[in-house]
Amino acid sequence: MLAKPELTVSSDDYARLYSLLESMPDSETADQLMDELERAVVVEKQELPPNVVAMHSKVTFTVVSTNRTFTYKLVYPHEATEENTLSVLTPVGSALLGLSVGQEIEWPLSGKKMSLVRLDSIES
Repeated sequence: MLAKPELTVSSDDYARLYSLLESMPDSETADQLMDELERAVVVEKQELPPNVVAMHSKVTFTVVSTNRTFTYKLVYPHEATEENTLSVLTPVGSALLGLSVGQEIEWPLSGKKMSLVRLDSIES
């Protein structure tokens, strides 16, 4: 397993996601997102670099094992009903939060199956 890359999260996203996770029942994906939040460097929103995934960022990423590229807007679960959105509570969504362009992260998809995800670009 690869070492997890550094993450940066805005204080606004951190507070809102932490509150959301505390109100939810335990699940593997929620636990993984909580772990990511706990290891992230938290900065003020205006200090978040433009090459870092935040909530509502439009991201393009590649699943390395399949070499398939996707573009989605990272959203909160209640917003994931719109086309081309990806909930932060999906395995890939929680993996992308806080990554910088060019970083890769190995992430569990289901059970013991792992996938390597690379962040290609961001539009805020």
